[in-house]
Amino acid sequence: MANADRIAGSDVFRPNLTGRHATGRFWQTAFLGATTVGILGLILLMLNIVNNAFGLVAYADGEDYLKYSPIPVEQLATSDLVVLLTNELSTGAINKLNAEQPLDTRSRSDLLALVFERILDREVVASSTLAEAVFNRQAFEADALAKNPDARFVFKSWVTTDFLTVPMSSQALFAGVRTAILGSLMLIGLTIAIALPIGTGAAIYLQEYADKSLINRIIETNIYNLAGVPSIVYGMLGLAVFVRVLEPLTSGAMFGATDTNGRTILSAALTMALLVLPVIIVNAQEALKAVPDSLRQAAYGVGATRWQTIWHHVLPQAIPGVLTGSILAVSRAIGETAPLIVIGASTFITADPSGPFSGFTALPIQIYNWTVQPQAEFRNLAGAAILVLLVLLLTLNASAIILRNRLSARRAN
Repeated sequence: MANADRIAGSDVFRPNLTGRHATGRFWQTAFLGATTVGILGLILLMLNIVNNAFGLVAYADGEDYLKYSPIPVEQLATSDLVVLLTNELSTGAINKLNAEQPLDTRSRSDLLALVFERILDREVVASSTLAEAVFNRQAFEADALAKNPDARFVFKSWVTTDFLTVPMSSQALFAGVRTAILGSLMLIGLTIAIALPIGTGAAIYLQEYADKSLINRIIETNIYNLAGVPSIVYGMLGLAVFVRVLEPLTSGAMFGATDTNGRTILSAALTMALLVLPVIIVNAQEALKAVPDSLRQAAYGVGATRWQTIWHHVLPQAIPGVLTGSILAVSRAIGETAPLIVIGASTFITADPSGPFSGFTALPIQIYNWTVQPQAEFRNLAGAAILVLLVLLLTLNASAIILRNRLSARRAN
């Protein structure tokens, strides 16, 4: 009888087992296909960015350098470049340049760019992508020479040291992202300085102090919902509250600043802090939940108060999770454009931000501004700026991950 039951059971089990294995193979294949599609999408994205960040450039000077110097301007010393600019530019133009940064303190590459732009009137005739430069160079050169017989060609990497260290310019050859990088770094720094302590404090209250009443459950649910609110809504809130209502604070008027309005880095940082607060709160709360209750009970057992337990035992254990929330917050904030546009970030600014009450721009704003320009060379600039933004994001995230891992290792020891 037992053998018969065993045989009957195996007859039912084996077909079911075959079906389960087939289902498992199907979903394994589906997951592998989804992963492959995602990886291919990322590869295509990076190839497109790199394709635009390198290529051939055809340029021509509107003025002959021999009118101003017996030798090519590229060979002039820094002091000679200063003299040339002083002699050839108007007094008003010199005063404006000195107000931004005195000529005698500028780098040689910065002075050369000014000579090319303001005196020689150097302009881009045509620009190509990397693929065009490799596979269709002759046709590109012929088309550029048809536009300007004096065109000269150079293979250009738009991501250069000069690109990182010079300010914005209306001419693509001389445009850089220095002001945008400084604006983004200052914006992210202020955002995290505002949002991290507030978000962590809110998470501590909701997890460690608040009871499970209906009101507190509604608050938690709304925090989760706020994480999915479109970012432009936060921009409209920032415009109404921080730019207009709190203008005396955000413009610095109450601290003596008189040359700004409410469209400053501080307004943008407060708006972005609201944007990332739900992400920080949710991640910090989950990190606090992950701390075993036995740790709290042990602290209470030796006479620690609730705050002492949280500060000395619970929070140190939850710090890696809190930092994970800050990493996600930085990743979201550094790439946002819509709130900054609503608040009034500049699309063209050559002055570096000097403090929280300065006008500013950011890398996503700069990229957006370049992509809408009709000239092809600005799309090359946009590709280069995207690479800079990705490197900046990866650097910030890597720094936070290293700090988190060190804290985790210290906690384990």
